[in-house]
Amino acid sequence: MKKVVLALLIGMTVVAFGFATAEAETGGDSDEGLSWIIDGDDAILPGVNPLEVSGDIVVAGSSTVFPLAENLIARFYDEGYSTSNTLTYTSIGSSAGFERFAGGDSDISGASRPIREAEVAESQANGLEPLEFTIAFDALAVVIHPTNTWATDLTFEELAIAFSTAETWADVRAGFPEVEISRYIPGTDSGTFGYFVEEIFDDETEPILNAARTQLSEDDNVLVQGVEGEEGAIGFFGFAYYVEEQDRLGVLNIEGVTPSAATVADLSYPLARPLFMYSDANIMRDKPQVAAFLNFVLTYGGEEAQKIGYFLAPEAQKNEAKELWVEVMDGLY
Repeated sequence: MKKVVLALLIGMTVVAFGFATAEAETGGDSDEGLSWIIDGDDAILPGVNPLEVSGDIVVAGSSTVFPLAENLIARFYDEGYSTSNTLTYTSIGSSAGFERFAGGDSDISGASRPIREAEVAESQANGLEPLEFTIAFDALAVVIHPTNTWATDLTFEELAIAFSTAETWADVRAGFPEVEISRYIPGTDSGTFGYFVEEIFDDETEPILNAARTQLSEDDNVLVQGVEGEEGAIGFFGFAYYVEEQDRLGVLNIEGVTPSAATVADLSYPLARPLFMYSDANIMRDKPQVAAFLNFVLTYGGEEAQKIGYFLAPEAQKNEAKELWVEVMDGLY
């Protein structure tokens, strides 16, 4: 497999990051600084040694990103990041996470949707330029009670009915039983809520928010328990939360497509979406520990994502995020 070595002109401050130079089979260190490698289609960043990383890191944002971040944080500590440092992830929803980031109260923002123009402007007003790193992919799971044997597949049109005007399942499709529907959905600060509303309701929040028997929560575990507790319940959240409770939940095919690694990778599952972390170039350079952790996330995020039921980002998005990290550390931002 062909490997191409690309030099990074990062400079002597790199020592503070705890990076180990990546070695190519055909080459090795560049005389100009650290190197990164293109191995086939995969970009490999300089390795991070958590033993050599010091300083606190504050992350906040999406509840969907939280399980993945939690695993990565635990691995970062397990591989040597000192417990005398503090690395935290506060699960408060994508919108609240962007607000905290814009206010300078976090180093990294986790998000299950792209940042909005108004949020970029708020950050810029405070001297921050949000940079987007795709870390994994998620399939939004639409879930039902396990005794619901009548619904196996819904169209977008039927989802819109189920989460707005339907009183019973018979309203969703002729032939479904007259079992009362109850709805469990993420709170309005959640990127998952915003994504679902954009895809199913063309960004109109009124139909879903005005639906009867609807419970909102920023805590996905509350939604899981709600759907588990009522025969006529329906809900949606990140796929990892379904995987964790799949013995007690059913999951729907959407537009005839089953959520899976294959259908997310080829983007045929219509509710597949990227997961992000955002930071700022000056934060990454002024706080080497932040750049080191993002390097670690981009290196191992896909591996950890698969362990909890999320999915690898497609190669193009994954490598674009790594290239952005390189450009930041090379002073191009």
